Amino acid sequence: MIRNIPNKVDQQMLKEYIDLTNYGTYDFLYLRMDFANHCNVGYCFINFISVEAIITFVKARVGKKWNKFKSEKICDASYANIQGKKGLIEKFKNSNVMIQDPSYRPKLYYCFGPLIGQEQPFPLHGLSNDISFTNL
Repeated sequence: MIRNIPNKVDQQMLKEYIDLTNYGTYDFLYLRMDFANHCNVGYCFINFISVEAIITFVKARVGKKWNKFKSEKICDASYANIQGKKGLIEKFKNSNVMIQDPSYRPKLYYCFGPLIGQEQPFPLHGLSNDISFTNL
């Protein structure tokens, strides 16, 4: 999990921030949102595909101020209770968040091949055959 995210940051801004140091090194990203107030609640779930990717992010971002909205918040990271792409998909695929605006939904990303860094379809009911769970 990434914590202490400034509340005005949206999922696209967060992706751009992460991509500066970790482009193509994570396959799941979900910024929790307060739907009534249209702002995030200060943390996100992310699944880095390797220990090296986590280390890169932590060295570059954790313990430092965010460069958005003149925030005084300090980026932090921690392990979440649910680990891995498969577990995160299972948790969110039938969640009420999946009926919200698409910009509020969890996102999957390709980490290999010509589509690296681009959004991958999210399976809603059962695991799709186009989702690879190798390299989890």
